Amino acid sequence: MKIRVGALVYCGDEVALLRRDRPDSVHYTPIGGNVEPGEDLKAALARELYEELGLDVSQADGGELIWMVDQRVSRPGPTPPPRKLHLVHRFRVTPEVRATLATEELDELPDGSHETGHIEWIAHHRTHDLPIFPPLGPHLALLGPHTPVTDAALPAVTDATYRWV
Repeated sequence: MKIRVGALVYCGDEVALLRRDRPDSVHYTPIGGNVEPGEDLKAALARELYEELGLDVSQADGGELIWMVDQRVSRPGPTPPPRKLHLVHRFRVTPEVRATLATEELDELPDGSHETGHIEWIAHHRTHDLPIFPPLGPHLALLGPHTPVTDAALPAVTDATYRWV
């Protein structure tokens, strides 16, 4: 099973999401990525935040695990769909730190080229209907930078509950 660590990084009521523009769709993801074999989860999260956002976790408050999502969904393309566990954390940054963070992220593709992702800061209460993967929009819309989380296990993402965009 693959593990993806991700983070919802807040500045006030806005949250940073990575937007990917595809030929037939647009989708968003929390900042983050896959844990490398043998890599510590916290180290993987810190690495991904630095690689994608330029954020040193010592510049942020929080870091608590807020959600887990079990992904068991088919997806288009040549890569077989792995089962993946998404571990989503929450951080908070000041406007001064936000001003120093990246606005784009380059993701290397298998052919050696790169896909550009765009960091967007979106008011969390406006995320309900955004195409976010894993599908966090309705939950994120209710989750402010300090809102307590009572149940970290979100519903599993399966072919019965999700259609890949």
